[in-house]
Amino acid sequence: MTPDFTPVSPGHGFVPCVLIPVYNHPMHIRRIVDTLVAKGIPVLLIDDGSDAPTRAVLEAILVTHAGAVTLERLPQNLGKGGAVTHGLLRAHALGYTHALQVDADGQHDLADVPVFLDAALAYPDAVICGTPLYDASVPKGRLYGRYITHFWVWVETLSFDIVDSMCGFRVYPLKATSAVLSRHRPPARMAFDTDILVRLHWRGVAIHNMRTRVVYPENGISHFKMVGDNIGISLMHTRLVLGMIPRAPALIWRKLRRPATQDATAKRASLDVDVAWWRRPERGSLLGMRLLAIACRCFGLGAARACLVPVVAYFALKDVTARAASRDYQQRLRNAAPEISLPRPTFWHTFRHLQAFANAALDKFAAWSGLLGERHVQIEDPAILDNAASDSRGALVIGSHLGNLEMTRALARSRGIDRIHAVVYTRHAQRFRSVLHGANRDFADNLIEVDDIGPATAIMLRERVDRGDWLVIVGDRVPSNDEGRTVQASFLGAPAPFAQGPFILAALLECPVYLLFCLRDKTSYRLYFERFADIVELPRGNRENALRIYAERYAHRLEYYCRRYPMQWFNFFDFWRGKSPQ
Repeated sequence: MTPDFTPVSPGHGFVPCVLIPVYNHPMHIRRIVDTLVAKGIPVLLIDDGSDAPTRAVLEAILVTHAGAVTLERLPQNLGKGGAVTHGLLRAHALGYTHALQVDADGQHDLADVPVFLDAALAYPDAVICGTPLYDASVPKGRLYGRYITHFWVWVETLSFDIVDSMCGFRVYPLKATSAVLSRHRPPARMAFDTDILVRLHWRGVAIHNMRTRVVYPENGISHFKMVGDNIGISLMHTRLVLGMIPRAPALIWRKLRRPATQDATAKRASLDVDVAWWRRPERGSLLGMRLLAIACRCFGLGAARACLVPVVAYFALKDVTARAASRDYQQRLRNAAPEISLPRPTFWHTFRHLQAFANAALDKFAAWSGLLGERHVQIEDPAILDNAASDSRGALVIGSHLGNLEMTRALARSRGIDRIHAVVYTRHAQRFRSVLHGANRDFADNLIEVDDIGPATAIMLRERVDRGDWLVIVGDRVPSNDEGRTVQASFLGAPAPFAQGPFILAALLECPVYLLFCLRDKTSYRLYFERFADIVELPRGNRENALRIYAERYAHRLEYYCRRYPMQWFNFFDFWRGKSPQ
């Protein structure tokens, strides 16, 4: 088996290991170690006074992976902090330069291990700190309780450099970490992760935040003590706040001296794990969305928009990936369209961009609730739409994440038009869809949810088109699986990956193809509906070139409308997958 990560010899100055503290976790530890060893990474296990069954599993692992695994036994349970402290100092003594901490309970995504180690190799003096992407398995009490610690860490560091201080999945530079541990005895239990990270930040060690998926396995074992550990965390924050006060002048001076070109937000985002858009968890709680929907119904759109301001401000501060993607897009648009005189993107412009996205989401709810109707939408060149509507044939309509595509489907349903169907991926925005369904029971009637557009899906869609239905699909997102095919097309001055799927689907359906954009002016929406192709043809001998030409045509029209409505493109991830422009 070929390792995912090739260990670097000591002569190269980067010698990593994986550090795993183990206390009565026999269920997942063998799988974790097997996976890591297969990646070619040495493993250091710290047995924190485990019971007999766990000790037996660790002994078997040591025999199976002799030479690749080192086992340290502590005579009694010291707690997570004590075990990790012992492991970090031992790893440094053994000659390792970096240690990636992984928990033994199966929560961490081991597929991200090579990515984190590559980042540590690129930035050897920094802590590569995991920022968790949770799925539905996370206990809500644990999820919301983290925000208390987030707030106090921002106070203790006088910065937002640390996105999440409680995720144990991180790479420590052992020289700097050992120096801190030689002068400071960290908490022995669950407060360790936050304490050591804040103190490394005080020492001037850079913190690079990288997203990583975290799950809570069924029947998982937790050693968190509700009373004792919460008291310990409270005492830790008290000590850190008191320790921050004499350090405050130095922390403020450090922040003021940091050059603008090394803005912490941009630097963090540049190392963010390339998490595909469909894997990113949906932001916002279902309760919050429903409360906003109630405010919209009871007090009107204006009041609901006002309620969104602090919510948007929070996410503008918290979501480093979305913030970086917004600035990247705005800078690319600024370079590609000098005629519209866009200013250099700042935090304020990013906030406005996210606010436009939040308002668009609110408008979707308002449209399905009947608060927005036909009087709020003006159709540009209605003759094209009328001619298409009078055609008995079905059609493929390609939209985008520019503007508010859902508005058009809501208006169609309000007029009793049931031939328009949206093709959407099942993996994303389930909470928001449930809110829309609550606004109007007809919401899901014309929604075709797919996991991927394979042969079976294509046959089903062909049947719908043959009976005269319109299918609406977006063209500015890559496919929702890792093997999805894309084609490069120039967009805002640089090559970007566009999905081949819409154009392949159009060729299979053998029907007219249209483009649709629904974009917001100051007080209303404008609907742009234009013919893209009578039929999409992909000749067998020239298929790749034909796909590129269709993608270029689509990207050209998308860019045209981005120039006209610059704050309404809502793809908040690294769309270009490349270096941001200056």
